[in-house]
Amino acid sequence: MRFRRLYGSGPLHLLTLIAGFALCGYVVATIGFAALWNPNTWWQSIVVWFAAAILLHDLVLFPLYALADRILLAAQRLRPAPRVPALNFVRVPALGAGLTLLIFLPGIIEQGAPAYLAATGQTQQPFLGRWLLLVAAMFAVSAAVYVVRLARASRRISGSPD
Repeated sequence: MRFRRLYGSGPLHLLTLIAGFALCGYVVATIGFAALWNPNTWWQSIVVWFAAAILLHDLVLFPLYALADRILLAAQRLRPAPRVPALNFVRVPALGAGLTLLIFLPGIIEQGAPAYLAATGQTQQPFLGRWLLLVAAMFAVSAAVYVVRLARASRRISGSPD
């Protein structure tokens, strides 16, 4: 208890942080700091992209998706308690959409188009459409599962003796 009061969390949290920093230090020591910085084109440096990703996530994206989650929670509280809460049926495909956007983004913005064309003989033009279809499919599957869960819940309620 004393450790938690002084540190603010449990010892496992501190151990995880120490291990993470040790791994980061090992990676930098192994590949060298010079590999993280491109002196010819500064914006292509790993350090710059990592710092930008942290800032973009912490200052822009996190507040946006935390706000969206709060709105969903508030909307859920305004209505009577649903038999099956819809919140996770929106969260999961939204998370999938965000993660697949990170994966497909270089293709969507056609970054490295000449190298991609030379390697595959194809253009990157279909990436956006395919990503949108994937996102639509994730939301459709989530909606279908939600409808099935609602039907099962209503059948359970109507079939139970009162």
